Amino acid sequence: MTANQRLVVMLYALHPTDRSGAVLETAATLAKLVGMAPPVFSRTRKQVIEAGWLEETGKIGHIKYYRLDPRRMGENVVIPLRRAT
Repeated sequence: MTANQRLVVMLYALHPTDRSGAVLETAATLAKLVGMAPPVFSRTRKQVIEAGWLEETGKIGHIKYYRLDPRRMGENVVIPLRRAT
């Protein structure tokens, strides 16, 4: 993972979210927060999505919202139990 990709993941991990875990900010706003040009932020976020770290949670008009994939955060992890023999 590149430095920019880590920055995007950490931004989504630390930024305030709605009840579903989605960050409700535009890419331009998020890019400004971390000091990236909006096209660089969008390209990096796309890479992070393709790597499975972010998932789309919804869309209003042409603006898409994302959250960290819960599986990457350790949620919904099921460990099968078995009897000791």
